[in-house]
Amino acid sequence: MKKPQPKKVASSPSSSRLAGNAEALAKRLGITLRRPELMRQALRHKSAQQELGLPSNERLEFLGDAVLGLTIAGYLHRSHPELAEGQLTKVKAVAVSEPVLAEVAREINLGAYLTLAKGEQQSGGRNRSSILADALEAVIAAIYLDRGITLARKVILALLLDHLQVIERSEHEPDYKTLLQEKIQELHRKPPSYHVVGESGPDHDRTFVAEVRLSGRVLGKGSGKSKKQAEQAAARAALS
Repeated sequence: MKKPQPKKVASSPSSSRLAGNAEALAKRLGITLRRPELMRQALRHKSAQQELGLPSNERLEFLGDAVLGLTIAGYLHRSHPELAEGQLTKVKAVAVSEPVLAEVAREINLGAYLTLAKGEQQSGGRNRSSILADALEAVIAAIYLDRGITLARKVILALLLDHLQVIERSEHEPDYKTLLQEKIQELHRKPPSYHVVGESGPDHDRTFVAEVRLSGRVLGKGSGKSKKQAEQAAARAALS
């Protein structure tokens, strides 16, 4: 079977025309659907469920997460016999993380295909990382249920291979600060703040300690060899 080639285009067609268009997304992914209703469900965010009286993509997201994890684990196991279990786990965790999946979703303009409630759309839901990452997992599940595991794996690797190669070279580091800010703003509508609360070591080898706070409450604390690294570590601690 010919390897699917996701099509990337410079322009972004109107979301009103693409929203819920399962066939258009399938064409972009280079596949043919047998049960397009599955893909339409994968594109339906929970915010639109009550308006439409149709199931959202949450159950598909659950299944897609498993299919994605198995595919990436299998790829890494085959491609890197030299890596120990701990190293494989670390690479896989980055590859299936929300920042990476959201980036892949943006590359195929997935946000434009989503069916969202009006309020969610107006608040920037089409570009929100959490929504995009979840929708990509749901799309993977729809392909798996419609066409089987072989095609689902081919689509996953076609979409993620470039990112996997970057991660394998240890050139990719999740932006925990951006991820934390998006999650906090979803709940509280205001950004967190970062504060350097300690420094130690000689001038040529300093270690910084930072805290991330929301309304005076400490959410996480971390350290690093620069203020930026310490802030990222604090954000990662808050997310965990």
